[in-house]
Amino acid sequence: MTTAAISQRPHHVDAVAEAEAMADAHLAKQAEVERVGKLVRWLDDAVRVPGTRFGIGLDALIGFVLPGVGDAITGAVSLSVLTTAMRRGVPRIVLVRMLLNILIDVVGGLVPVVGDAFDVLWRSNVKNLALLERHQHELEPKARAGDIAIVGAAAVAIVASVALPFVALAWVFSALL
Repeated sequence: MTTAAISQRPHHVDAVAEAEAMADAHLAKQAEVERVGKLVRWLDDAVRVPGTRFGIGLDALIGFVLPGVGDAITGAVSLSVLTTAMRRGVPRIVLVRMLLNILIDVVGGLVPVVGDAFDVLWRSNVKNLALLERHQHELEPKARAGDIAIVGAAAVAIVASVALPFVALAWVFSALL
C-alpha cells in the first residue's frame, strides 16, 4: 500500500483497531490475574476450616510435611504472583512490599511447628493477590503512602536487626575493658 493510500484511509479505523487491540490485551491480563487467583486459593485456602474465615492451603500443608523444603517450594510458587504484578505494571514499591510478604512467609514458615501456624495466619499470597487486584484496573498504577510506609518500616527493621548485634557486642566489650 502506498503512503498516499494510507493517508487516505479514515483515521477512525486506526483508532477502532487500536482500541480493540487494547481491549484484547486487557482481557488477556485479566485472565492471567484470574489464573493467579486460583493458584493463590490453592496455596492459602485449599480447605476452609468450618465455622471460621480461615483456610488451610498447600503452603501450610507442604511446609508441615516437608519442613524447610516445603517452605522453599511454596515460596518459589508465590513468586508467580510477583511476576504477574511486574507484567501488569504494578509500582516498584508495591512489588517490594509483595516480595517482603513472601520473605516473611518463607522465613516465618521455617520455624518448626510454630511456622506451620504462621503459614496459616500470615497468608502472603492472599495479601499479594489483594495488592495485585488493587492495581488491576488502573491505567497508570500508583503507589500509596501505606506501601511506602510498610517498605520503609521493613528497611528500618532490617538495618536495626543487622546493626543491633554489633552495638550489643561493642557495649559488652566496652563493659569488659
